[in-house]
Amino acid sequence: MSKRGGLLSLRGRANGSGPSRGETAIVSDDWSRVASLLGPLNLSAEQLRSFPMMPGSDDEPWDTLLTMAALDEHTALSRLAESTGLEFMAEPRLSESASRFYQQVPATVARAHHVAGLSSDGRWMTVATAQPMQPALFNLLEDRVDMPLRIVLSPRAAVASLINRGYERQQDLVTEIVEEMPLDESAMANVAGSIGQATDLLQLARQGPVIRLVNMILFEALRRGASDVHVHPLESTLSIRFRVDGMLNEAFSPPLALAPAISSRLKVMTSLDIANRHSPQDGQTTVRIGNHKIDIRLSVIPTIFGERLVMRLLDQSQTELDLSSVGLSEAMQRQLGELIERPNGLILVTGPTGSGKTTTLYAALEKVDRGSRNVMTIEDPVEYHLEGISQTQVNPKRNVTFATGLRALLRQDPDVILVGEIRDEETSRLAIQASLTGHLVLATLHTNDAPSAIPRLIDIGAPPYLITSCLLAVMAQRLLRRVCVPCAGSGRGEEGDRCETCYGTGFKGRVGVYEIMTMTDELRRLTAQKADSATLYEAARRSGFRSMREDAVEKLAAGITTQAEISRVLR
Repeated sequence: MSKRGGLLSLRGRANGSGPSRGETAIVSDDWSRVASLLGPLNLSAEQLRSFPMMPGSDDEPWDTLLTMAALDEHTALSRLAESTGLEFMAEPRLSESASRFYQQVPATVARAHHVAGLSSDGRWMTVATAQPMQPALFNLLEDRVDMPLRIVLSPRAAVASLINRGYERQQDLVTEIVEEMPLDESAMANVAGSIGQATDLLQLARQGPVIRLVNMILFEALRRGASDVHVHPLESTLSIRFRVDGMLNEAFSPPLALAPAISSRLKVMTSLDIANRHSPQDGQTTVRIGNHKIDIRLSVIPTIFGERLVMRLLDQSQTELDLSSVGLSEAMQRQLGELIERPNGLILVTGPTGSGKTTTLYAALEKVDRGSRNVMTIEDPVEYHLEGISQTQVNPKRNVTFATGLRALLRQDPDVILVGEIRDEETSRLAIQASLTGHLVLATLHTNDAPSAIPRLIDIGAPPYLITSCLLAVMAQRLLRRVCVPCAGSGRGEEGDRCETCYGTGFKGRVGVYEIMTMTDELRRLTAQKADSATLYEAARRSGFRSMREDAVEKLAAGITTQAEISRVLR
């Protein structure tokens, strides 16, 4: 765009009959006409007259217009698309057919001008851009890819993600983890020394030493059986910790200089925007170790010392979805088995985050006859994949919440429904209504024990008279660490050195402790009276209810866990 107010004419490029090379820009001193062309942005001719003198009007004309219009990027691009006839894509998808773009256009150009290839039909190249007012660049890109362009408007973050993925494919980055060398402080130092002073984050993420370093961290975490990896930059060090059996343990303290390299590599793997280092991001990917597929969910947040990363690791092949393996006694297995055979009603599983509620529910679903019963789930996220079950994942960006997803599931003629979590009034009402209309509903809820689930449901807006009609039972649970069998909990091996099975902790694996409160006439009467959890607990005890602590004491007597572990978890 010139200082006189040239505007890119995009309509022609969208339908393939646009202006010729010399006509891609409109240059005018008639600011009223320019204002009409930019009608959706609601800018007056007087405002636009000052545009050539605004800072950035030459280098970043679109961003300058957004500032003048006081509009967010998403709104402005969607309005411009509606006005020009272009397509607006909030979440564009990369096609393999766009490879020519990434082969012919340098990454520095694509990143500097916020433009990315989407797809090609052999005659046209479709590109997404967050900066529509750059006609000279589009002419250059047509020369580079040797075909005319179709322009699609997309937000800056979406375009940056496309750029990352497009150039990553061209570099053929390895996503298979292999055991290349032991991971220790000296290995970290060697990798740190071999990493150059790259200024381009994408280039940094592609360096062989960085790839090997991240692969080694993931391999070591999985070898130790970690469920999470925490990468935490501090003022002078970088802390890498593994969560094993529910406890965070310090694993490595590599040089702080490695933080940007690790962050960039993981962002590239999970299709995040590596240029965005100032706002939270979430992504996911799958890696392979031999025949095992590992799902990785990455969360990134900015801190005052750099980006803090947490990876959730899920090795589905190592997860035993069996009621006996998760620690349920035979009596409780029979009790739960009878409940899930009921044709309708509501069964709740409660406990804090990370207490194994979803695993228990899926172990219960394994007992359901999925041939004769239609089983459907709505989860956030989908952690396990079972044959014969239709699973839906919550996606707030696409308006798929627990409530909207559950409402849609009810139109699919289900027999059994699993709701990942009841967290609001709408979801609770829908779950209760579903259980009252011929469906068996299994759901999780965040409470400390089974009797507390009823006051919690009432607190979030569920009517007591409906709870008494549909609730079959509430199960509460916790996870206790198992005593390491080889070292008998001592943390020492035969030679007196560290036990390599538990890495000196004395524990290996976890076992669940449970309580099941089945609804009785007395409990229903108290629920209708909005009784507190203490009153409900006493009534449940009179009908034979056994608490989690009693279940834990039985496991202590069997030598499965320790008194210290019970005291730590069941305070």
